[in-house]
Amino acid sequence: MAKKDMTASEIASSQQTAIENEAERAFQAGITTLRDLISPSSLEIHSAYFRLGTKYGRTLYIYGYPRVLYTGWLSSIINIDEVVDVSMYVYPVESAVIMKNLRKKVTQLEASMNVNNERGKVRDPELEAAIQDAEELRDQLQVGAEKFFRYGLYLTLYADSLDELNFVQNKIETIFGQQMVFSKVASSQQEQGLNSTAPQCTDQLQIRRNMNTGAISTSFPFTSADLTQDKGVLYGINMHNNGLVIFDRYSLENANMVVFAKSGAGKSFTVKLEALRSMMMGAEILIVDPENEYQKLCDAVGGSYIRLSLNSDVRINPFDIPKVVDNEDAGDALRSNLVTLHGLFRLMLGGATMAAAGGQAVTVLTPNEEADLDQALMDTYARAGITSDPLTHQSPPPTIANLYDTLLHMGGTGPDLAQRLRKYTSGTFAGIFSQQSNIDINNQMVVFNIRDLEDELRPVAMYIVLSHIWNIVRAEQKRRMLIVDEAWQLMKYDDSASFLFSLAKRARKYYLGLTTITQDVEDFMSSKMGRAIVQNSSMQLLLKQSTAAVDVLSDVFKLTDEEKKRLANFPVGQGLFFAGSNHVHIEIIASQTEEQLVTTTPKDKK
Repeated sequence: MAKKDMTASEIASSQQTAIENEAERAFQAGITTLRDLISPSSLEIHSAYFRLGTKYGRTLYIYGYPRVLYTGWLSSIINIDEVVDVSMYVYPVESAVIMKNLRKKVTQLEASMNVNNERGKVRDPELEAAIQDAEELRDQLQVGAEKFFRYGLYLTLYADSLDELNFVQNKIETIFGQQMVFSKVASSQQEQGLNSTAPQCTDQLQIRRNMNTGAISTSFPFTSADLTQDKGVLYGINMHNNGLVIFDRYSLENANMVVFAKSGAGKSFTVKLEALRSMMMGAEILIVDPENEYQKLCDAVGGSYIRLSLNSDVRINPFDIPKVVDNEDAGDALRSNLVTLHGLFRLMLGGATMAAAGGQAVTVLTPNEEADLDQALMDTYARAGITSDPLTHQSPPPTIANLYDTLLHMGGTGPDLAQRLRKYTSGTFAGIFSQQSNIDINNQMVVFNIRDLEDELRPVAMYIVLSHIWNIVRAEQKRRMLIVDEAWQLMKYDDSASFLFSLAKRARKYYLGLTTITQDVEDFMSSKMGRAIVQNSSMQLLLKQSTAAVDVLSDVFKLTDEEKKRLANFPVGQGLFFAGSNHVHIEIIASQTEEQLVTTTPKDKK
């Protein structure tokens, strides 16, 4: 008996050992699977929330929608700065089934309305709207313009504590509530809610709403444009998703940019900030400054600040021939400069002034005056030994004084033109543009200040400065940015507007990015050339606008109603940033050091 009992004990011990070994093998096999590596340490399910490891979570479902959904209504949730899982389930429904149900529904609604009428009750707008919507949907489904779907939308929120979870829930419900979209907690269904928002495509909540194609399309989740590149300049913060707007303007089909804003909206601040950051990327900056806003920045970076006034010793000769390195352009250098001079002298000589369409001033020379001026210009160059042969372009160019002498001693209208030109040679405006150039630009930032010039001379000065800059650009191709502030002053005159447009059109060939800044939006956009400059600019920045300007810009840029409303109410430093086909709501951000260099606010300059 003892031997038999002992054998039974051994058998039991052997079985226990086998069980333990099997459990050990199962444990060792289990910990090597991917599921064990990624799964949380624990999962607790409660009626109104769940706990996943150390994180708290809660699933909401959407049960109520407004009558009309607008495009992008979900983008504020998609881009919210919280940890949220969003799941959408879209189930197509056969149109024949929906048509049958709609017929029944319309019949019921019309019967209800007839009963109300018979009882003398007041009209029910909600009932009438329901009938109208049902009939419209039937028509759209009948012709195949719309399809019908069942749509489910669930959100699972995550937080580190219950209090934080309640805060996030309140934040999301507030955003939804502003759009008349209503949500509820999936009470006693948190496990099903978690599974429904996990990336395994199992709709265990099955809470759905009927929607047609148009309503479904407004829920498309990827609505925020992302303007972040691997290289480029930091322009600011993308207000749609709090991302960085880092962009290289030279990567577009052209590097031109227009900036529209009312006074004090931050346009000069923005442009100076871009110029400063572009310098750090190796670009040269050329600026036409009509209001003395760029001197502080120029001095800080060791740039050249050229102050143009009748009392200064700075001289720019408009007859300078560009030193063109491109063989194709070398032969045309003289002819191109003659065309530029024609536009310049139409501004300087006055002549008959007419009001063009849009209120633009057009200075008109008679055909005889045009012909005599053209001949005088060619004769003036010829007397200086300069012809279309590029080898002669090394000779010292003539000046306006030489042109005056040529006009004075020729027949026809020459003497009359000479008399009108005399104020630039020996009269009030003599000196500044009637002598040989004495500026040598060899700096990474060059600013031409024209603030101290008389109002009558300012458009002429801007024209001559731009022409001089254009000669520099053509002489050596490198990455450059040309900033023309208060460009509306040029747009007032047909010839100077045409010259600015030609710069915008040809800048790409010479690796130049033209930045045009104006606060006179109505005048700029009413000009044919102004609109052409915008069309030839791949980047646009629209900061806060006056109410009148909003309507003009809305027509040009095809803004939505929401963008129009925002454009008139943007705070300083915020606006719409267009780059190619993308546009975002941007906030311009500067470091403390940058802000001290670029600010134009008087109290900040102290």
